[in-house]
Amino acid sequence: MKIFFVDTVHPFLLTSLKSDGHECIELYEENYEQISNKISEANGIVIRSRICLNKNILEKVKSCKFIARAGAGMESIDVEYAKSKNIVCLNSPEGNRDAVGEHIVGMLLSLMNNLNHADLQVREGEWVREKNRGHELMGKTVGIIGYGNMGSSFAEKLRGFDCKIIAYDKYKTNFGTTNVKAVSMEEIYERSDILSIHVPLTNETEYFINDVFINKFQKNIYFINSARGKCVRTDDLVKNIQSGKILGACLDVLEYEDLSFEKFSLSNILENPTWQYLIKSDKVILSPHIAGWTFESLEKIARVLYEKINRLAGDAV
Repeated sequence: MKIFFVDTVHPFLLTSLKSDGHECIELYEENYEQISNKISEANGIVIRSRICLNKNILEKVKSCKFIARAGAGMESIDVEYAKSKNIVCLNSPEGNRDAVGEHIVGMLLSLMNNLNHADLQVREGEWVREKNRGHELMGKTVGIIGYGNMGSSFAEKLRGFDCKIIAYDKYKTNFGTTNVKAVSMEEIYERSDILSIHVPLTNETEYFINDVFINKFQKNIYFINSARGKCVRTDDLVKNIQSGKILGACLDVLEYEDLSFEKFSLSNILENPTWQYLIKSDKVILSPHIAGWTFESLEKIARVLYEKINRLAGDAV
């Protein structure tokens, strides 16, 4: 096959596919228009998030068998149109699930124990104990929305903290375990002390975390988003942090991100009061979309995609 690499991935994937006799064409520097002009010959495409494979570009391919997304989210691919052309869309959430789970546990512990704030104070010569008194995870109820690879990984990483874990997934049933109870959304609203979302960005989930949603919770809650920034209406989130409904937020992703996760432009939001609040508040911990971005996950993602591409090629024989 002739496989177009639009984005860089761990070299394992490129090397392995070449060793199997595939022609791998690297297009890391080409822009959307240049790729669009070359894409017709592709039998397979490997991407991350640099460009959007929409209908305009996919209608040019003639015999493409697959699109392989190095990562979990598929919002940069017109999946329905790809399916109409018999193109199989592959992703690799198995490769970065552990990285995401570990990262957000770290963010949550730091937030609940004021570690970032306390660290800065000590570095500046301040020794403040009482105002940095933290909260324990033990005994808290953690609500998870979306129980796929990322949601289940987060639940697994929480097992040693003696907290109660409840989860809701609109598209799954009977997924409960000894440590995780599958519940309705009503029970998520009723019982959660901490909420973590693990859903793809779709028309259904865009801005579903908003003022109305937040105020359905019976308790004041901590909030975690390592899914997609546009699942959350940030103005509403900040409003509820200021009111105390949200006790604190761990945000690895932001509404303001570009399509490509490698870029983040401040020009349009620099004076935005919501943005100014986020970057100044000690009730918010931010990271630049790196929850699934470890050295280990980079290689694991490549290995997962290699296995899936090989399986697809074997099924086609």
